[in-house]
Amino acid sequence: MHMIVIIALIERVVNLKVIIIGGGWAGCATAITAKRAGADVSLYERTDLLLGLGNVGGIMRNNGRYTAAEELINLGAGDLIHITDNNATHKNIHFPSHEHAWPYNVNNIEPEVKKHLINLGIDINTLSKVVKIKKLENKILSIKLENGNFIDGDVFIDATGSTGGMNNCYKYGNGCVMCILRCPTFGGRVSISALAGAKDIVSEREDGSFGAFSGSCEISRESISKDLLDKLDKDGVVTLKIPKEDINLEKLKLKVCQQYALEEFAENLVLLDTGHIKLMTPFYPLDKLRKIKGLEKVRFTDPYSGGKGNSIRYLTAAPRTNDLKVVGIDNLFCAGEKSGFFIGHTEAMCTGSLAGHNAVRYLAKLPPLILPNSTAIGDIISYSNYRVNNTADGKKIKFTFSGAEYFERMKKLGLYSTDNKEIKNRIDKLGLTELYNNKLLHN
Repeated sequence: MHMIVIIALIERVVNLKVIIIGGGWAGCATAITAKRAGADVSLYERTDLLLGLGNVGGIMRNNGRYTAAEELINLGAGDLIHITDNNATHKNIHFPSHEHAWPYNVNNIEPEVKKHLINLGIDINTLSKVVKIKKLENKILSIKLENGNFIDGDVFIDATGSTGGMNNCYKYGNGCVMCILRCPTFGGRVSISALAGAKDIVSEREDGSFGAFSGSCEISRESISKDLLDKLDKDGVVTLKIPKEDINLEKLKLKVCQQYALEEFAENLVLLDTGHIKLMTPFYPLDKLRKIKGLEKVRFTDPYSGGKGNSIRYLTAAPRTNDLKVVGIDNLFCAGEKSGFFIGHTEAMCTGSLAGHNAVRYLAKLPPLILPNSTAIGDIISYSNYRVNNTADGKKIKFTFSGAEYFERMKKLGLYSTDNKEIKNRIDKLGLTELYNNKLLHN
């Protein structure tokens, strides 16, 4: 009898389960560190693709993101950085106010990430929209899928992002623009933290209205002139002058990506080679776009209505502590845009990696990891939390390693570096090298 009880307890320890809702960059990063720490990991994504906005984004290692990427590698969570590096279309390209960018090929990236997660033994469930949760007091017991199935878990991670559904784009934007998230097909995003009873934090624009327009569009390679395409293939970036009569400085206030809210981006169109072509503007009227030499036949690929609008992001984030646990819910963590008003793939990977690791620390009854402010990753997580919760304009700020307020802070504190050896030594001196590779739950 005693032996049966002991075996049951051992199986319980071995089979402790992490449930991740949302398969973007944050959700994928979360899955990797949770799996490496020894948990069983299942990821649920409402669409048929992982990576979400990562399927149309494509910019890595620009400005302070280089530092953060190298910190992640040295912390032992460099899997996704290595995949984007291996799929780079160009390396060390420069465009206004951005240095040493590595754009990746958005056409190749998702299958490679999915294959990597499967090879690690992560259970991936696409076309699996979560609609409800089951909860007992301050603890989540299970999630309910749209098909009616309940999925039990021991700890949960909300990586649902901040974009969608259609009603938000209608209410705070220019309507549904048919973007990569495809809410008409797969339904809108559901906030797990809100379902659990947390009071989500609402983001604001400069004028106090809610949300922000996504910062860029994609155009078809086949729809631009051969001269422009040849230059893009060679250099990775093309800058085109906007006709004086079409310059719109007010448009800069709409962008979520405050690192691009510069006059240079109002007076010029910046095109980047990401497999498709990334157009660095939230939207641009098609008839005006076709006035520019080389773009006479141009068309949008994402969003399809990029001549009129873009998706609305950054409406809400979960209240959380610096270990990325959601306030008031015992077994819920958050990552990516859901963990704060963070912009970018690297930022999603950084928060996701920490959330996944801490979710398993919670299961193993270990104290949570809070990354020190002497790391760029630790500093942006704690600084953004302070700004949002303790300053008058905190809900209007978006945080990124690549520009705007946080990059200036990063430089001021001496955290910005492109010296790989220096970054490696930084992590090593803190005793954090390969920390995310430590197995916390054992057979």
